[in-house]
Formats: sequence, structure tokens, C-alpha cells
Amino acid sequence: MVLKSYNLDRIAQKLVLKYRDKEVLNESHKMRQTAAYGLERFWGEHFRLLGKNKTRDRDAGEYWKETWNELVKIMERAGVAVPNDSVNPDKTDEIRAMAQQLWDDEKFPSEDRQYTLAVLIQLCDSLVWWTQRYKKKSERDQE
Repeated sequence: MVLKSYNLDRIAQKLVLKYRDKEVLNESHKMRQTAAYGLERFWGEHFRLLGKNKTRDRDAGEYWKETWNELVKIMERAGVAVPNDSVNPDKTDEIRAMAQQLWDDEKFPSEDRQYTLAVLIQLCDSLVWWTQRYKKKSERDQE
């Protein structure tokens, strides 16, 4: 077995710094909690936030989606193809089809799901760590 670094910590730091000025870093903690419930729940969370009217909620939704996209890239480098279809949030059938791919053993084998979930959890742990270092005072006051 060969250890290969996928720079999870660097990717997490980059994401936290990118979204720091949008004051949505408290989402990192929610991401870590959601990861425990599975890939399909993590993937779908951006829809709820992007559908809201407040800019801050939409920024949070973008943070979730970009984190998912980074996970997909990481896993691609590891040789695991994670489903990541473009989905129209107004089309229930598209959402259902994408979620189904994340559960389908033929399209996304159980072993690949387990690896991907483990990487997602580690990525979220890194997001939380960097969030604690870079969070602005205004976000600390919201806790």
C-alpha cells in the first residue's frame, strides 16, 4: 500500500480563505455534521441554501457546492468516479436521479462510497480546523 497525499488540508484552507469574507464559515461545522449522514445528504444541502433569498444563504450554498466539487476532483485523482451531474433544482426527477446514482451499487460501488465518505469527513475536519483559525469576529459572535 502506498500513501499518496491528496492535499486535503491545502484544499480546505483555500476554500476557507475564499469564503471567509462572505462570512459563511460556520457552515464548515454543519458540513462536518452532515457528512456523518452520507454523501447524498451532503450533496443535496446546497439546494436548500441556494434557493433562499438572502445573499448570505446563497453564498453558503455556493460554499457547500464548491466543497462537493473539490471532493469529486480529489476522488477522481484517486481513481474513483463520484457522480456529479448538473441538476436543475426545479426538476425533481433530476435531483432524484442524481441521488439515486450516489446509492446505486452498479454506478457507484459500495467500496467507492465508503472511501469517498472517509475522504469527505477528513476534508470537513480540515475545513473546521481552518475555520477556527480564520473566522472573523462577526462569525464568532453568531455561535
